Amino acid sequence: KDHKKGLMQQLFPAEGETVPKLRFPEFLGMGKWEEKILGCVSDVRDGTHDSPKFYRKGRLLITSKNLLPNGELDLVNANLISEQDYKQINKRSKVDIGDIIFGMIGTIGNPVRVRTEGYAIKNVALVKQKKELLNSYLVQFLNSEYIAREFSILNSGNSQKFISLGKIRSLSFPTPPITEQQKIADCLSSIDDLITAQAKKIELLKAHKKGLMQQLFPTADEVEQ
Repeated sequence: KDHKKGLMQQLFPAEGETVPKLRFPEFLGMGKWEEKILGCVSDVRDGTHDSPKFYRKGRLLITSKNLLPNGELDLVNANLISEQDYKQINKRSKVDIGDIIFGMIGTIGNPVRVRTEGYAIKNVALVKQKKELLNSYLVQFLNSEYIAREFSILNSGNSQKFISLGKIRSLSFPTPPITEQQKIADCLSSIDDLITAQAKKIELLKAHKKGLMQQLFPTADEVEQ
């Protein structure tokens, strides 16, 4: 994770810069990145801000609490809503595979690139890809220090953490050509795959250690005997 963080600082422009410190060789002579406004290059929406009734059975409702820092969705702890509310919310903010969702109230950020469908969203921003900006690149950029600073500026003065849809749409940032976007996205996503594999390996080792310790040390009942 530290390696990826350091690499992202090199691959994305620093504050006030229009090119990153590190570029892949084939892009060195391509000049400055072009300033883009998110709402002009992507379809940016948000989920409901109403509070639908919860049920024991029903459709999943995703809020910022279900967006994990590792880019995954916590579907286990999501609240359930009626089919009617689900359809009503999805009239304006249906989430499709490949979209990006991230928190805009309470927890800001924690972007997730969608890999599963079948839920509605509340107080969550939704970004659908258009032609000029790849979501595979954008989801990485949304985790950068550049965007963290921008979100902090946009949220300044609010008692609660909140960024309006209008402010998200007006977010301006330097953007490379599509081919360079794809190269950066591929590089960083390959590191994500390594991080995920390593995390799974650590969990397996922890489980193995726990089982081994149960075999090596007596239980409380065995000690009393």
